[in-house]
Amino acid sequence: MKPGQLHQILQPKMLEIQKYLIRLGAPAADAEDIVQDTVYKALLYIDSIDENKFSAWLYKVAINRYYDLCRRSKRIVIPIDYVDVPDMELPEDHVLLKEKREDIERVLDELLPLHKQLIIMKYELELSYQEIAELLGITTDTVKSALFRARKQFQKKYRGEAE
Repeated sequence: MKPGQLHQILQPKMLEIQKYLIRLGAPAADAEDIVQDTVYKALLYIDSIDENKFSAWLYKVAINRYYDLCRRSKRIVIPIDYVDVPDMELPEDHVLLKEKREDIERVLDELLPLHKQLIIMKYELELSYQEIAELLGITTDTVKSALFRARKQFQKKYRGEAE
């Protein structure tokens, strides 16, 4: 793809994608950042992107970045200074913790094998997306999307048991 041709394709798509992200719920500033990241990735991978699928590729990258942003913003970090830590462990806490672990193991056993494997690698082994991708012989993006589905499946099954 030639630079002039790239500019002709990117210019209208950038605004289109930004509007789409805002419709999905992204704040305008975040949508603009995501579009800039998407263009940057497009420039990095320009040689490997099929010209016929370029527009779809741009949307896919932008949407994935938006979902990453949504997942990150849901995490709330509470400094340890603000948490009341009991001085001693109660026997009931030990029993409750054991029951919760058993529930988690039961739900993990119900998941698809790949989903179980991904959750264990990410949360028990604390591997990065890149490390998981290398171990499984798949792309990092595939790891991210499969892990997202695995978490959703886990949450659905775990809530179903708890209710």
